[in-house]
Formats: sequence, C-alpha cells, structure tokens
Amino acid sequence: MSVPPTAEPTLWELQRALTQLREDQRDGIAQLKDDLRADLQALAVRLEQVVTKDVYQSDQRLLVQRIEVVERDLEAEARARADAEAKAAVTRRWLIGVFVAPIVVAALQLWLLSRGNGP
Repeated sequence: MSVPPTAEPTLWELQRALTQLREDQRDGIAQLKDDLRADLQALAVRLEQVVTKDVYQSDQRLLVQRIEVVERDLEAEARARADAEAKAAVTRRWLIGVFVAPIVVAALQLWLLSRGNGP
C-alpha cells in the first residue's frame, strides 16, 4: 500500500514542530526552576523557625532551674510569713499581759481594800 505524497510532513513543518517542542521544554524547565526556587525559599523560611534539639533541651533545663528558684523563694517567703505571724502572736500576748496584769492587780487591791483587809 502506498502513502500519498501529501501525507508526509514537509521539512518546514518538521522544523516548526521541533521549534515548538524546544519552546515547550524550555518553558516547562523554567516553570520547574521557578517552582523549585519557591519551594526552597519556603523550606528556608521553615528551617529558620526550627530549633535544634540541644537548644530546646538547654531552654528546658533553664526553665526548670528558674521554676526551682521561684519555688524555693516561695517556700522561704511562706516560712518568713509564718515566723512573722508567730512573733506577732507572741507580741500580742505580751502586750495583753502588760496591760491586763496591772489592771488585775489594781482590781485585786481595790477589792481587798474594800473588804477592809488593807495594809
């Protein structure tokens, strides 16, 4: 079976097809390069936000140390407050004793004088 002569492409058509193929490949490669650059930039931004394991662990140790210091200070403050309250209670008892004892003694003397058993 023979092929009609018009069925085969001409050299000009082959050159146009090759040129179009090259342009399509060039455009595809350029688009791939642009996509790759964008992906690399996004990855670089994400990597800037990443913290290494050593840095994270040191931050955690520092945080634990700070919490321990705060807890020690809080316990010391609670002890100091309890001591201050105890001293205040002792002071109140002493003041009450200082004011009440003379009044009781005076009242006792007045009572004894009123009974006639005075000195």
